[in-house]
Amino acid sequence: MSDFFHPKFPDSNSLRTQAKKRMPAFAFEYLEGGCIDEIGLHRNANELQDVRLRSQLLTPSVTPDTSVELFGDTYAAPFGVAPVGLQGLMWPNAPEILAKAAAKQNIPYVLSTVSSSSLERIAEVSEGKAWFQLYNPTNDDTRADLLKRIKAAGYKNIMVTVDVPTFGYRVNDIKNGLSMPPKMNLKNIIEMLKNPAWLLATAKAGEPQMETLKPYMPPGMPADQLASFMNTTVMGPVDAEALQVLRDKWDGNLIIKGVVNAEDVAKAVAIGADGVVLSNHGARQLDCGESSIAGLQQLQGQYKDKIKLLFDSGVRSGTDVAAAMASGADFTFLGRTFVYAVAALGENGGEHAINMLLKQYIQVLSQLKCAHSRDLPKFLAK
Repeated sequence: MSDFFHPKFPDSNSLRTQAKKRMPAFAFEYLEGGCIDEIGLHRNANELQDVRLRSQLLTPSVTPDTSVELFGDTYAAPFGVAPVGLQGLMWPNAPEILAKAAAKQNIPYVLSTVSSSSLERIAEVSEGKAWFQLYNPTNDDTRADLLKRIKAAGYKNIMVTVDVPTFGYRVNDIKNGLSMPPKMNLKNIIEMLKNPAWLLATAKAGEPQMETLKPYMPPGMPADQLASFMNTTVMGPVDAEALQVLRDKWDGNLIIKGVVNAEDVAKAVAIGADGVVLSNHGARQLDCGESSIAGLQQLQGQYKDKIKLLFDSGVRSGTDVAAAMASGADFTFLGRTFVYAVAALGENGGEHAINMLLKQYIQVLSQLKCAHSRDLPKFLAK
C-alpha cells in the first residue's frame, strides 16, 4: 500500500479548508450543500459523533486487523468511496484519481451514474474493482443497455439509489444555476477565474460531461434541459416492484442505497438484495429526516446473516467509521471527504485520504484494544 500522506492536512476539516480555496464557489457549494435549511447535515454529524466507545485498557495490546470481507472480496479497510455525482465538475478527473487510488489501496470505489467519467473508463483504471451506482432508467431499452454495459465492463456490484423520488431543494445550487456543464453567467465566470488551478486542470481535462449517459442523450441537448432529461429518462421510480425487476435482470450483487428504517430493510431482504446502504443521501434530499446512524441503531442486529448493512452520510473520519461499525454496520462509505482531498491535493488526494482515514481508524482500534473491525460492537458503550 502506498504511504503517501501530507502532514499539513491530517483531517477532513483541513482538507475542506484547502479545497474551498481551490474550487469555484458553485462547485464547492454543490459538494457541501444539503436540503433547504441544512438541518439534516448537522443532525447526521452530531448523532454520529454522539456514539461512545469504551476501551478495555487492562487487556493485552493488539495489532489491529483492518481487513473486511464483503461480497466475496477482502478489502484493506472497512470504508470505501461513496458515489458522488458531478465529481469532475468539483475537480477535473476526480473519478479517475479516486478510482485508481481505491484500486491501488484495495478499497471499493463506487461510480455514480451521473459521473463525468464513463463506466467503461472507470472499469479500466480500477482494474475491474469498481462498483456502479445506478439510478433506475424509466425506459426499458435504456435500462437493458445500461445493465449490459455494466456487466460487459466487469462490474460485480451495483448500488441502486432509491432516495431520490424528487430532486433535492438545494438553495445554493438554485442560486448558482448549477448545471452540467456549468452555466456561463458572470458570477460563475468570475469564480472560475479566481481559481486558476481548477481552471487550468479543467482546460487540460476538457469540459466535464456525463460520459456514461451520453449515448442516451439527444445530440446537442441544451444544458437547461438536463434536469428534465434526468427526471424523465434516468431517475425512474424505485419501489419494491421496480427493484424486483432489477433483481431478476442482474445476476451480480444488488445493493439498495438510501433506506433508513427496518420496514424498508425487510422489503430489501424479501426482494433478494445482497445489501443495503443505511443512508439519507448525505442529508441532500430531506432536511427533516432521521439520521443514518439513528436508522442503523434501530436495527440492533436483527438482520445479521440476512443482508449486509452498509452505511454512509455524515462520515468524515476514522472515528466516524469506527462508530458506525460499532453500531452494527458491516462497511462504511465516505463522499465529501474524498472529494475535498482531490481538490486539495490533486493526483495525490485519493491516496492521502485513504491513508489519513486508515491512520485515524487504526489509532481508535489500538486505543480500544480492539483486534478486528468485526469486534467493534463489543466496545459500544451502552
